[in-house]
Amino acid sequence: MIEHTVVFRLVHEAGSAGESAFLDTARATLTAIPGVADFAVNRQVSPKSDLRHQFSMRFADDEAYQAYNDHPQHVRFVAERWLPEVAEFQEYDFTAV
Repeated sequence: MIEHTVVFRLVHEAGSAGESAFLDTARATLTAIPGVADFAVNRQVSPKSDLRHQFSMRFADDEAYQAYNDHPQHVRFVAERWLPEVAEFQEYDFTAV
């Protein structure tokens, strides 16, 4: 099992239509990709980080995770939405110890 997470800050203002559109599109696009499980969108509530959102999802194995990364919908989302609308991010991928 791989837990893929990314924490990020959007170029959009909090509560804006741009923020909502980005998050809604991400949920619809990324959850439609085979192999994505337990997709969640979270909002950072601590003032300790400027990264305000998190996407979290799970994959059964490395093969499923790689298929997601290479999937045309993911590639298109990154090019058309992620790159122009995300100001800063950190990506983390975890497996159980």
